[in-house]
Order: sequence, then structure tokens, then C-alpha cells
Amino acid sequence: MSVNFSLEGKVALVTGASYGIGFAIASAYAKAGATICFNDIKQELVDKGLAAYKELGIEAHGYVCDVTNEEQVNALVAQIEKEVGVIDILVNNAGIIKRIPMCDMTAAEFRQVIDVDLNAPFIVSKAVIPSMIKKGHGKIINICSMMSELGRETVSAYAAAKGGLKMLTKNICSEYGQYNIQCNGIGPGYIETPQTAPLRERQADGSRHPFDSFIIAKTPAERWLKPEELAGPAVFLASDASDAVNGHILYVDGGILAYIGKQPQ
Repeated sequence: MSVNFSLEGKVALVTGASYGIGFAIASAYAKAGATICFNDIKQELVDKGLAAYKELGIEAHGYVCDVTNEEQVNALVAQIEKEVGVIDILVNNAGIIKRIPMCDMTAAEFRQVIDVDLNAPFIVSKAVIPSMIKKGHGKIINICSMMSELGRETVSAYAAAKGGLKMLTKNICSEYGQYNIQCNGIGPGYIETPQTAPLRERQADGSRHPFDSFIIAKTPAERWLKPEELAGPAVFLASDASDAVNGHILYVDGGILAYIGKQPQ
């Protein structure tokens, strides 16, 4: 059974994996035996990522690349194939969010979110698929969101992009499943990261931050999730154990999507 979950000998590219969710997923892949490649948009972020991986005893390969730039992505994939090997596993993790009310958001701001969160996964997937076809297998995992299913104020661009990414996931499955390529998505819930830390801090009077209270009330688990809790689902979708799973979005959300929320007291 354990052999099915092994990533021994696999090459994984996790975009935007200098920190956060991408870092947690890539670290789990390394522990399962994969060789890790990652990118970020600035050298300083790549250097920080390389240092963080090294602290865990992981010899990762880091590259500077803007995933919205097709020429840069094609060059990145060619460089990885030359220096490390053909990419077996792609995780489209790089993403941004702009929390702006829809009527206050400019079209340029909307396009930027769509470019990073939807166009980039298309560009990177398109770059790795030909070699996956030649090799006879491949795994593509898109980091979707609960906003693939739900809306919320101030995240119109993000929700539109993640909803599109959900359907891109299904379409990659539809087009390339015949080549033994599986494309699935992970929809994380609310995760404890440095970016969300201010939302979890206790107020001066000891009470919860209003958003923290909102998330706790909406989550059956009654807590924020930890990045490492994405490791098991991510390894499963990258391994041979999921060869019959294709076009699926696996929500790792502590039960939020199944729950209407607590009745106000």
C-alpha cells in the first residue's frame, strides 16, 4: 500500500512555493521522495525559499520566473528538464488576492488577479503537458479555493478566477486523461499562515478578531487549519494511488462547504 503513495524518483514543480501553502506541499512531496523545483517572482523570495527548504534538509531547486509570462515559463520548464528532469508533478499554487469591493475595483486590478490565478495555471500546464504525454504519465494539481464554489464580498476577481480554475481543471482532465495525465484541484479552507496571523490575534479586551469569530462559527472543526494538513491530500493526488481520480476538486476546509454555520446566540 505504501508504495502507491511514494513519490520516489518524481520531479515536482510547485509554483510560488517559497513559503505558505506551496512550501508545505513541496516539503511533503520531498518527504515522499520527490525532487522539488519551485519558482517565485523575485530572487530574494527564491533565496528565502531555498534557505527554508535547506533547514528541513531538502535540496530544492529554485528559479526566478513570472508565471504570467509565457516565454519565461517555457524557458523555466526547458531549464528544469535539462537540469533536473521531466516534470512528473505540477502544482499550480502561485496566486494573489485583492480584497476590493467590486464597484471600487478597476478593470486593470481585476485583470491582474485573473492573470495570476487563472491565466498562469493555463500557461504553466500547457508548458508541461507535452513532455508528460511523451513520458506516458503526469499529475497536475491546481490550488483552487472555496471561492470556486462560494462568493463573498470584496473578492469578485478572486472568485471569478478560482471558479475558472475549477473548470480549467475539469477540461485538462477531459482533453488529456487519455494520455494518463490526471488533473485535479485542492480547495483549501482558512489556513494558519503568516498572512492570516493578524486576523487570528486576540483583541485588546481578549476577544477574538471579528473575522476569526466568523471563521470559527462557519467551520465544523471550529478552528483554522494548518498548512501541513494539506500534505496528505496533496501527496495522494500526486501519487499513483490517485490514478483513477481525475477532474476532481478535493476541498480541505474543515467542513465549511457542508455547513450552514452556527445560529447566532
